[in-house]
Amino acid sequence: MATIETDLKDILAKIDARLDRIEANQNEFKVSQAEIRGDIKALDEKVSGIGKRLENQEFANRGIFVAVILSLFAGVANLFGIFQNP
Repeated sequence: MATIETDLKDILAKIDARLDRIEANQNEFKVSQAEIRGDIKALDEKVSGIGKRLENQEFANRGIFVAVILSLFAGVANLFGIFQNP
């Protein structure tokens, strides 16, 4: 059987170094997570802005559509003499 002799100080130093690396990785993860949250919030604001603009555009399109339909009815009425002066 082989006997292994290792100084406890060396083992503790290796463990400490590994814990430091784990802590550094955890900090990097937290920073990345915060950046992702910021990106998601910015994207949510952009989507909300696009939604509001689409609502305004839909309202304008509805108004234009109604105006075109009324103009067509007025043209047809004028063509058939419905609103002629006596």
